[in-house]
Amino acid sequence: MKETRVIISGGGTGGHIFPAVSIANAIKAIRPDTKILFIGADGRMEMQRVPAAGYDIKGLPVRGLIRPLWSPRNIGVLIDFLRSKKMVRNTIMEFKPQVAVGVGGYASAATLNAAYDMGIPCLIQEQNSFAGLTNKTLAKKARKICVAYEGMERFFPKENIMLTGNPVRQELCSDISREEAAKTFGIDTDKPTILIIGGSLGAKTLNESVLSSLDKIETSHVQFIWQTGSFYKDMIRQELDKRGKPQNLIVYDFIKEMDKAYRIADLVISRAGASSISELCLLGKPSILVPSPNVSEDHQTHNAMALVNRDAAIIVRDAEAVQKLIPTALETVANECKLSALGANAKKMAIPDSAHIIAKEVLELADEGV
Repeated sequence: MKETRVIISGGGTGGHIFPAVSIANAIKAIRPDTKILFIGADGRMEMQRVPAAGYDIKGLPVRGLIRPLWSPRNIGVLIDFLRSKKMVRNTIMEFKPQVAVGVGGYASAATLNAAYDMGIPCLIQEQNSFAGLTNKTLAKKARKICVAYEGMERFFPKENIMLTGNPVRQELCSDISREEAAKTFGIDTDKPTILIIGGSLGAKTLNESVLSSLDKIETSHVQFIWQTGSFYKDMIRQELDKRGKPQNLIVYDFIKEMDKAYRIADLVISRAGASSISELCLLGKPSILVPSPNVSEDHQTHNAMALVNRDAAIIVRDAEAVQKLIPTALETVANECKLSALGANAKKMAIPDSAHIIAKEVLELADEGV
């Protein structure tokens, strides 16, 4: 059989990069001799994260559209897109892939457009419940569209949609005891624990919500594990030195052992990115979601509402979080029935082995293209 060669393209955020790498790993697990090449955008985080995961990547000078769309600066964006598409064509002629995979982000538009024009079967993976602009424009060129939520036929041709879920970090599913997890963070197994995560860089609103409620945290019988994010760590350290840090508030700028953090958490406070939501569902974790208002087409609110409408999460709007978030969290973590229902309903929405399911679809397309 001819050697399988796959191009995977996309990035810009961890929410695009992590699924892409997970799909690549799953392809290699099924067919170890597969050659995989990533295509990303110069200067974006995929140019570091993908090589760190052990894969080759080529960068494109592609950029996102500038708002408003009629801005004269978009002429330069279009020129860079056409340059990028030409570079992809040259890469395809050299690498000779049988299939191209797009996960969203600037680079995937140029890559899949070029691949489609050259007769290479395309697959796209949409992580969010509200499709991004790139994937919406690519939908008619894709043979298969892997989605994480039901009802995506409002964005994509129904006949090409497959409900596969989002790939999540498999190491989160480790078999760790609550006692072992508690020991890692130096906390009590008998007290309720709230985990607050705003991504590796952090989330300003979540951090402000904690700082504004230090008195409520201190007088509660609840333990808090707070990931501030690297961007805010110095500012928060100074604020806590000034205001005083409650003993029941454990502060990290970045949590390396997320499997243990999730294990000990009775309730999770998080933004509503696609990867975070998929992890919460897979682990059956009750959550309060605070959608970021700073993402395109408000897709985090759509992600959160997909859970809220099934009683699988609680939503607190970003504009109300400083006043409402910690009081809502303390009220929720004290209600065992509510926690149990939220967790059970979230678990029902999970699709395990998502990366493996998508990888099989990719290889089927590759085999058709041989």
